[in-house]
Amino acid sequence: MNKKIAVLSGDGIGPEVIAQAIKVLDAVAQKFNHTFEYTNALAGAIAIDKTGNPMPDETLQVCLEADAILFGAIGDPKFDNDPNAKVRPEQGLLKIRKEMGLFCNIRPVTTYDSLISKSPLKEERIKGADLVVYRELTGGIYFGEKGRKNDGVVAFDNCEYSVEEIERISKLAFEAAQTRRKKLTLVDKANVLETSRLWRDVVKKMAPSYADVEVDFLFVDNAAMQMIVKPTQFDVILTENMFGDIISDEASVITGSLGLLASASIGAKTAMFEPCHGSYPQAAGKNIANPAATILSAAMMLDYFKLFEEANLVREAVQDSIDKGLSTVDVNPENPQSTSAVGDLIAAYIAKAAVTV
Repeated sequence: MNKKIAVLSGDGIGPEVIAQAIKVLDAVAQKFNHTFEYTNALAGAIAIDKTGNPMPDETLQVCLEADAILFGAIGDPKFDNDPNAKVRPEQGLLKIRKEMGLFCNIRPVTTYDSLISKSPLKEERIKGADLVVYRELTGGIYFGEKGRKNDGVVAFDNCEYSVEEIERISKLAFEAAQTRRKKLTLVDKANVLETSRLWRDVVKKMAPSYADVEVDFLFVDNAAMQMIVKPTQFDVILTENMFGDIISDEASVITGSLGLLASASIGAKTAMFEPCHGSYPQAAGKNIANPAATILSAAMMLDYFKLFEEANLVREAVQDSIDKGLSTVDVNPENPQSTSAVGDLIAAYIAKAAVTV
């Protein structure tokens, strides 16, 4: 199989962790006789520095011509410390989501038995937790009309959703639930927000078409509490943009490290794969960042290409490195491996694996 991959390494630790994901993808290509062609493009703070634009048109064109996008991280302290900056790295992320039509963000959260002790939550609460968040990504308050009035003393951010926007992500979430444990939880705030009431109406109307899936509903404040009290109750969580942003980040504490959380952003014609962590500028250039989330995001890309055996082998290799304690400092502070060493270990596992090609 031949695939073109747009590579947007971005800022901070982005280039370091992306390099390890490519190392692993190359090992997969060698093992299974595939060809992955990479095209690098600018995004984030580095793009602002070089072009004045966090997501240049040239980058968007590279993404349009690719079969999928591998994304690192964006963000820089010089923008974080200047809330009045008119051009910001994060604008690039919102732009690519909108321009590429990446409406569905998928974030799996899986516990590793060997890392349960690393989580701040009690073992009896999180052992066996295995859930996935389906977050709507191109609508809601992040993309609604916003501004200030009355000489700047009043600010507003409008939240809008259409039936079509809700249906298209709900369809994906229902289908995912059918392949998992057949439970879907809609997280909303239907007791207060009209948009949430529309979400609930649409999901209820769609539910009979997925009769094998149990559907329940939680207000977002209760869901945030339940995520900590009993995360094992969740299978597929479906929610809108802002709630999904918060809930999926909260879920990261279950694994014990944000460096283990992968994600995919799916559109009608393309998809983007990125780790859930940020640019972590304090670690940039030190070869200490955990590449596992980016490597697992590459595994999700392989799933997207319908290369399921290859994707599962990558996840198996990551699992093996974690079980053996061959991890970076965030997971194994007593005897840490470097970023590049973890990439080497996972790539070597794939190269040595016995598979049927």
